Amino acid sequence: MNGIIIRVFAAGLFLAVAHALKCYKCDFGIGSLCVTAETTCSAGEECFSGKAEAAGFLPVKTKGCLKTAQCNKTSETNMPGHSNVTVYTVYKTCCSTDLCNSAPGANGLPLLPLLLASFTSLLMVSVAV
Repeated sequence: MNGIIIRVFAAGLFLAVAHALKCYKCDFGIGSLCVTAETTCSAGEECFSGKAEAAGFLPVKTKGCLKTAQCNKTSETNMPGHSNVTVYTVYKTCCSTDLCNSAPGANGLPLLPLLLASFTSLLMVSVAV
């Protein structure tokens, strides 16, 4: 009887580990730059993406795992040693599928570098022909 209980417990533990949520993690990103790595969330956590503006104009990003109770809420980051001076306020949205807090696709890239690359390619082709 004890052998069956141990096997059931081991199978449940294996399934819990096998189904752990994977998310992208970026501690601090500015503008469109947010260097990400994959991370595995603990029980009771979901993937999140956080967006804010520092100093009223500089876009700030963060990604990772977050306790479900803290999802879809706003949090403030204050200047160290000055609890009354807010550096930025971030709103964190959550999702619950693997890698759902992905980095932006090609539509998140600035238009000018894409146009310059296209123009340079066309110029090189016309010179080569």
